[in-house]
Order: sequence, then C-alpha cells, then structure tokens
Amino acid sequence: MVLSKEQIKQFRSIGHALKPVVTVAQNGLSETVLAELDRALTDHELIKVKITIDDRNARKDIIKNIIDQSAAAFIQEIGKVALIFRKSDKPGLKTSNIRDC
Repeated sequence: MVLSKEQIKQFRSIGHALKPVVTVAQNGLSETVLAELDRALTDHELIKVKITIDDRNARKDIIKNIIDQSAAAFIQEIGKVALIFRKSDKPGLKTSNIRDC
C-alpha cells in the first residue's frame, strides 16, 4: 500500500491522540494477536500497536511482520509504539479513526 506524503502527515496528526489498541508481548505474533490486529484494522483503519520487547532490532522485525501479514501500511514508529494503517472496505461509522479524511 502506497500513501502520499500528505496522507502520512495527516495520519500522523490523527495518530498523535490515539492509544494503542493491540499489544505484542514477549510471545510475539501469535494467531490471537494477528486476529486482534485484523479486527482492529477493520474497525479503526488507523491504529497504534505497542510492542513491549526491549530489543530494538526485534521490534523492527515484528513491525515488518505485522505490515506483511496484515497488508497494512507503516506510518511511523516512536519508541515501542508503531502507527499502522489499512483501508477497510466496511469501516465502522463510529469506530473509524479516519472517517473525516
């Protein structure tokens, strides 16, 4: 998924106020975590994912796996939190974080 610089800038602005909705812990990307990621992306489209692993390279690998397995776009990473986006065919009218975009 390719996003324009303007879209990325707008999503970063929106993402600033968001709280992480999915947490990836020491067990990594289990089927349950991937299912929750899929549900969150379908409902909200733009989400924050908290990765509680201390190793920076391991966090980057997990983010890459999340992007690859969920067909999402990477927006930014700050510390242990990644902001990702995936356009939904049926976004929730009340739950989508980008409904006004």
